[in-house]
Amino acid sequence: MRQTTFASLGVPAPLVAVLDDDGITTPFPIQEATLPDALAGRDILGRAQTGSGKTLGFALPLVARLAGGRTAPGRPRGLILVPTRELATQVHGVLKPLTKAMRLWVTTIYGGVSQGPQVNALQRRTDIIVATPGRLADLIGQGHCDLSDVEITVIDEADQMADLGFLPVVRRLLEATPSDGQRLLFSATLDSAIDVLARRFLTDPARHSVDENSSPAEIEHHVITVSPGARVEVIAALTGGDKRSLVFTRTKHGAERLARQLTAAGIPAAELHGNLRQGARSRNLAAFGSGAVRVMVATDIAARGIHVDGIDLVIHADPPAEHKAYAHRSGRTARAGADGVVVTMQTAAQAREVRDLMRKAGVTPQVAEADPDSAVVREIAGPPAQRVTLLNRVTDLVQPEDRLSEQPGARQPGAGRPGRGKPRQRPARADRGDRPGRRFDDRGDRPVRQFDDRGDRPARRFDDRGERPARQFNDRGERTAQRSDDSGQRGQTGGRGRGDWAPAGRSSGGAGGRSGRGNGAGPESGSRRGGAGVRSGYAGRRSAGGDRRNSGQGRHS
Repeated sequence: MRQTTFASLGVPAPLVAVLDDDGITTPFPIQEATLPDALAGRDILGRAQTGSGKTLGFALPLVARLAGGRTAPGRPRGLILVPTRELATQVHGVLKPLTKAMRLWVTTIYGGVSQGPQVNALQRRTDIIVATPGRLADLIGQGHCDLSDVEITVIDEADQMADLGFLPVVRRLLEATPSDGQRLLFSATLDSAIDVLARRFLTDPARHSVDENSSPAEIEHHVITVSPGARVEVIAALTGGDKRSLVFTRTKHGAERLARQLTAAGIPAAELHGNLRQGARSRNLAAFGSGAVRVMVATDIAARGIHVDGIDLVIHADPPAEHKAYAHRSGRTARAGADGVVVTMQTAAQAREVRDLMRKAGVTPQVAEADPDSAVVREIAGPPAQRVTLLNRVTDLVQPEDRLSEQPGARQPGAGRPGRGKPRQRPARADRGDRPGRRFDDRGDRPVRQFDDRGDRPARRFDDRGERPARQFNDRGERTAQRSDDSGQRGQTGGRGRGDWAPAGRSSGGAGGRSGRGNGAGPESGSRRGGAGVRSGYAGRRSAGGDRRNSGQGRHS
């Protein structure tokens, strides 16, 4: 039987040469199934497990079909949407040698870093962008990018985008691309949300599925029951062998804590989670990929973003929340046809939950109870590796400035402006020369004063009024006290009608003229606006005759 090659599938010779240089000569099943249709320009709906090689399945036709075209500034012709920054970096690494061979340019667009270099790359006529949905939507909203010229759109790991809530943004981005462009959608699972997306945006797609309803046969699955107190020690025993291990936790704090514990036990472990800056995440992933460290502790953010060949052991330190997450985590091992081992840690209380998880994932694992010295643990770990003692603190593996603030709404130092976020060092105090040092309470030659020291001023009591005569509260000076029922010289109408609240006119005499308006009361009658009326409460507002000049006692007299 004739062996299938990339050249026989229609891949251009320059791209075949690049693959040969990397030692890739035989296509994987998903590549063999999708390449002919994709190179012919058909829409693709592909389903394959993580690690099956689908990246080359869309990268090769994308580069081959865009070669020779012309790209305008800020208007890319190829678009690849991915859910995470790590996956964007991995896809970019696969594309870069291919685009170089065909004289094309490719760049990544994702959040967590400054957008300046990304905007500059778009303006330099970048042909292909590998982007996360959020940052790309931001750049489009700012006018830096236009998808009107996109000829080929690829959606990778569509099911994880649905799990992360990206589908609304993905739909808006797809609507911004030409409806007659080619679209390729790849996913590890095809659920209802992905089916809706495919029916909306794919036109008569070619459907290809690999490894239907099963996990890769090369993976050996184990479920180990441990006591809560021995969990970390068992994980240390599993990762203490000579295998390259990837450990998953549910939370970023759990990943940070477990990495610190393993490193303290002599097993240097890198971290990969959302509480690290992008630079630290990239460095740790590079160290793990190069073999500088053998153990990586990560959250589910890395389940789709780690494309590292040679991972021998995957450990679920915390059981995943659902069977799809189990498949994505486990897919980090047994890549490119290699064998792999997957171990799920559980306590007795989690046994039922893990059993249901395995049933939904279609996996029949080997179940055992173990402690750090158990034979099954030694068998999985392999020959023990030499333990390493770090000279520095364990937390120095990740610098403090690489960790993001946990305060909600706090400005992240350096976000968007690399190198500007480090706290400024306060300059040293300048030399004071011959000036003598002073204490905070040193007052020089000034005399010390007490709080109640008033100098030559005589002391005064709060109630000391000097030469002013004391007055009682009801002392009204020369005014004549009136009863509230004294009608004075008011008319005999007696009734309290509308005129009682009308303002009284200015009186020219004492009896109060203008009696025809209102109640006719003079200033002495107690009206609201009369001179010395009782209602006003101010003794000096008006004299008895209506004159302000001689009002008797002043307000404070």
